[in-house]
Amino acid sequence: MPEKPWILFDVGGVLEVVDDDTWQEQWWERVRAVSGLAQDELDARIDAADLPRIDLTVGTEGAFWAGLAAGLELDDAQRAAIRADFWDAYCGTGNHELIEYARSLRGRARTAILSNSADGAREEEERRFGFAAIFDPICYSHELGVAKPEPDAYLCTLEALGAEPEDVLFIDDHELAIDGAAAVGIRGVLHRNNTSTIAAIERFLVDG
Repeated sequence: MPEKPWILFDVGGVLEVVDDDTWQEQWWERVRAVSGLAQDELDARIDAADLPRIDLTVGTEGAFWAGLAAGLELDDAQRAAIRADFWDAYCGTGNHELIEYARSLRGRARTAILSNSADGAREEEERRFGFAAIFDPICYSHELGVAKPEPDAYLCTLEALGAEPEDVLFIDDHELAIDGAAAVGIRGVLHRNNTSTIAAIERFLVDG
């Protein structure tokens, strides 16, 4: 192991307290309520709007919100409200115990982020949680152009770290993402709670 190994963190469900498996569905239901449309009509309009893939592209957030508002015939106030609601739901609340633990690793390990994301996440998460002061680099899928669990998401991140797979421990709350890391030789920890995750990181730092 190198003198300072890497601890690589996912964001949603790890550094942020949010249910990745439900928040999007719940948010779309709130959008439907704002629009006043039946589900079938909402789905048809979303399909017709041909919204950009903000999870894999940069600079498309504005087009996404403009296209969504136009397709659902929302006014400016409604558009602003659903956008704010989206980012509140997306970011959840900070897992401050784990964030501060990551900060405390300085001098013992280097810390970074690999997260599936949406265009705008860097700015929103920085404003809320100040990740840049703790994690470097921060690798987002919308900037990489590829998402976990695709191998290239991890390979691009290794290149950004300047690290070999064996130098990295990856923390994520989804088994598929852990399996994707393992496929390129990165060890993973399935995050269930802070206590077990911190203990796993400490074992990695001591035993390698």
